[in-house]
Amino acid sequence: MALSALAAPAQGQGAPAPAPAPAPAAASPTAPTPTTAPAPAATPAPAAARAPGRSQAPASKPSNAPASPAPAPRPDDDPQQLQRVEVQGKSSDDAQRRASTASKIIIGREEIERYGDSTIGEVLKRLPGVTTGGRPGRGGEVRMRGMGSGYTQILVNGERMPPGFSLDELPPDQIERIEVMRAPTAEFGARAVAGTINVVLREALQRRLNEVRAALAAENGQVRPHLSWTRNDKLDDHGSAYNLTVNAMQNRQQEDVNSRTVTLVPDTGDQTVLQTLGRSSSSRKSLNMTGRVQWRLDGGDTLALQPFVVVNRGTSASVYDQVQTPEVTSGPDHYDFNHVETQGTNRSVMARLNAQWNKRLSDVSRLELRGGVGRMSMNSESDRREYEDTTLTRTQDDHTRSRDTSWSFNSKYNHQLPDEHNFVAGLEGEGTGRNQTRNCLQNGSSCSYLLDFGDDVDASTRRLAAYAQDEWSVGKQWGFYAGLRWEGIQTDSKATNYNVSNSSSVWTPLLHAVYKLDDKSREQIRASLTRSYRSPQLNDLIARPSVNSQYPCLNGVPCGTNAINYPDRMGNPDLKPEMATGVELGWEKYMTKGGLISANLFYRHINDLIRTVTALEDVSWSTEQRWVAKPRNIGTAQTYGVELEAKFRLDEYLTDAWPVNIRSNLSLFHSKVDGIQGPDNKLDQQPRYTANLGADYRLRSLPLTLGGSVNYTPANTVQQTTLTAVSSDKKRVFDLFASWNLSSSTALRVSATNLAPLDYGTGSVSVVPARYAANGTLISPAKLVTGESTGRSFTLWQVRLEMKI
Repeated sequence: MALSALAAPAQGQGAPAPAPAPAPAAASPTAPTPTTAPAPAATPAPAAARAPGRSQAPASKPSNAPASPAPAPRPDDDPQQLQRVEVQGKSSDDAQRRASTASKIIIGREEIERYGDSTIGEVLKRLPGVTTGGRPGRGGEVRMRGMGSGYTQILVNGERMPPGFSLDELPPDQIERIEVMRAPTAEFGARAVAGTINVVLREALQRRLNEVRAALAAENGQVRPHLSWTRNDKLDDHGSAYNLTVNAMQNRQQEDVNSRTVTLVPDTGDQTVLQTLGRSSSSRKSLNMTGRVQWRLDGGDTLALQPFVVVNRGTSASVYDQVQTPEVTSGPDHYDFNHVETQGTNRSVMARLNAQWNKRLSDVSRLELRGGVGRMSMNSESDRREYEDTTLTRTQDDHTRSRDTSWSFNSKYNHQLPDEHNFVAGLEGEGTGRNQTRNCLQNGSSCSYLLDFGDDVDASTRRLAAYAQDEWSVGKQWGFYAGLRWEGIQTDSKATNYNVSNSSSVWTPLLHAVYKLDDKSREQIRASLTRSYRSPQLNDLIARPSVNSQYPCLNGVPCGTNAINYPDRMGNPDLKPEMATGVELGWEKYMTKGGLISANLFYRHINDLIRTVTALEDVSWSTEQRWVAKPRNIGTAQTYGVELEAKFRLDEYLTDAWPVNIRSNLSLFHSKVDGIQGPDNKLDQQPRYTANLGADYRLRSLPLTLGGSVNYTPANTVQQTTLTAVSSDKKRVFDLFASWNLSSSTALRVSATNLAPLDYGTGSVSVVPARYAANGTLISPAKLVTGESTGRSFTLWQVRLEMKI
């Protein structure tokens, strides 16, 4: 029995594969089907199955292709002749990875569910080259190649989410698969200097199935309930189906507040220590709903609607004391409070509706239209009380409300040309608008220092893009991909005295190639030469200042100066996008008995690097110079590294070993920012390496699976500017799980995340130059300011019951 190339599913967007071409006569449903014939190894997929984009061209033969050979004798004419059978179904994650011309990693439902993770960040942290921010075991911002915010493109169903949305708000139960692309492609976009992570939500299945998951987790004495329900069913007998997933959860956390700031005057040896100790707590309730309704239309067309709703409600509170030794009575290092209490509430609702229509134009061409509209509203209130012993010295109440509206439109034309060419062209549009209002009260009166800046901000971003790509095969061993993409972004914002208009456009050529070292595609070499970019974030462009609350401007009191570690902040409307030239070179070997060994080298040269620089500036809101943190283009940078990966089953390569599944990877990173002295002049937040080792074993005598993993990222120091260096502690996370199959449809899972937890801290060292008056008089001496903040991390215990009904 031969496997059809049409078995490869669509890549990304959760779109169904195009309807297959008519089966050969030998595969007629009325013909007898052999049941004992062995199936040979799958043959290499044609170019259409290797497309690195979201979907594939129809696999039908072009109209101008050579005539087919004469049909084989009928089975009843030759009893030894086996009938060809076309099999439609999903290929494995590794098969999809192997078939893609561009370097790609696919994580399916089995891998997502393996450890019972509560956040996507915990799932992704085990992948080669992926790191997460925040404390160990808490998920956090996802980064590829160790590169910080903005370098990794995050998509959900191929769409960018509005500002304020976090992947940690999306439960793993709602995810069908995750696609990790190491290099940009024309179809997915080039705003991916480090790479792209595309999260595909659950798809509609043509069978009735209810999945229920009930979980109870606990961390540091805080209980977290979680309930999930997924419903699949068909709508008719023609392939129409729907899917609905609902998740409800509550997340409670407690944190320590423990920070220390030391200010040293080297010339005199004078030293001031500010110690802050306290605690904070937070609680968040979430309701997430996603669904997909898919209709099969005449002629192989499909229509799908996919709603997506996220509702969050949260509260937070903190209490801390600070002690200054010796106490400073005046100047920028003086504090008129030693006890602080804060309370806050926040609410957010995000709703989005996407529609997709696939139209078969002919046997070799297809048109795909996608559109979406969405809205996200966020409301936050905070109440801060400062005390000098028991005397209330200052109050500040803030109420911020923002509304984000978004729309998107995508059209894609897919045409399969002769000689194994697959041509794709597309046009995209996207828009986001933000309206933000803020009401601020200090000591019961309006925060007068904000009046010059404007309390309200209106901002919008519009993006247009056009692309074309061609993927083709040369013989059985070579595969090539060439793409060209143009993208233009226009950003506008309005605030009193601080209007912004910024536009940029880029051309990004993209080349990928794969060479198969054997006929069965078990060993292959990949290469890519691409151009990508990182556009400034909206908040980086808006010039409206934000005054630091530790050194505020009080009513009737002129603003003084502030400290370098408590700067004011403002955007920079003159920012240019970062442009990066990238090279990838990879080797993959798919083992005969199963498993994978791979090595991937990467290099990026970045121009117009954007970095937030803190400098002493003349400002409109103070009669004295103040420290202001502002994003700036500072020059060029280079980064390179290697990502090593091995997956295999132990007993297939070692005699008498247990059938233990092993997953391991090691990623090494290096970077250099020109214009900043070393040795730690690296890209923001990039560690030297990260490593993962995981194993799981299913007992032969019991329906029990045991597994665990360890994730390690070393301590890291980055010289951000000539004056400032930041550091973070090492992260070592042990995870264990046990899953008992109570029946074919019911399983009980027990897991421990961040077993043997470590304390985690961050720090900074800043050099403050001496300041002199015009006549040479010393205003303030040079200082060395060292800050550190530490906190405990905890083990998260979880029990989860999984049922299929």
